[in-house]
This record gives sequence, C-alpha cells and structure tokens, in this order.
Amino acid sequence: MSSFSAPKPVRLVLATAAAPLGGFGPATPAAAHLPSAPVAADALAMSAGRLGASVAAVLGLIGLIIGGLALARPAGRFGTAGGRLGATVALAAGLAGVVLGGVVVATSDSGVGTGNGRGGGYVALVVGSVAVLLGGLALNRSRRAG
Repeated sequence: MSSFSAPKPVRLVLATAAAPLGGFGPATPAAAHLPSAPVAADALAMSAGRLGASVAAVLGLIGLIIGGLALARPAGRFGTAGGRLGATVALAAGLAGVVLGGVVVATSDSGVGTGNGRGGGYVALVVGSVAVLLGGLALNRSRRAG
C-alpha cells in the first residue's frame, strides 16, 4: 500500500491554511519549507546583480560623458546636427542606465554589501538621471539653435 504525499507547495498551503483551524494538517511547520535567508556573495564573485548594476552604471556613465560633451560642444564631434545626435545618445544611454539600475534595485534580495548589486543599482540611478538631465539640456539647446 503506497501513501500519497503532496508536493511541497501544496503542503505549505495546507499547513498555513490549517493553522487557524487547530493545527490539522502536516506535522512539519510551514517555516521548514520556506527558503533560507540569502547569503552574501564572495568578494570577488560576479553575481547577476553585480553584473546588471555594473552594466547599468557604465551605460549611465557613457550617457553622462556624451551628454556633457554635447552640452559643451553643440556642433562638435557629433556631426553637423548641432549636437542633436549626442544629446539623443546621452538621453538613450542615461534612460537605459536608470531603467536597468531600477530593475536591479527592485529585484535585489537584501541590502548594500551583500553582492546583490543594490549599491551599484543606486549609483546607476543617480548617474543615469544626471545623464538624462544633461542630454535633455543639450537637446533643448540644439532645438533652440536650429
């Protein structure tokens, strides 16, 4: 005679639902099936959060540099469009950095210093926001000049 055993998620639901009813249900507590607390990553390990935060920060930094150049030299190295190309690239790179940094911050499990990329995500949010601001100023300037 074989005994039926429900899968773990079903047992977890049954255990939490049966607790207010006087404890009818599986003998194991519901906390036994919950995942343990996240463990900090090794100092030199490149986790997915760190990689995402690094990419976001680099995108924001690229947008910051190009936005600064487009604002400082409106008709300079970015063609004869009056810096419009540089301003657009700065806006796009800064916005991509802000979005990716926001995703990293929103999906990280724990705080800064645990290897989940939350600190880098915050940096990417700030640097990307400044890049969007500089790109917007340069684009506004190129529209007024044109």
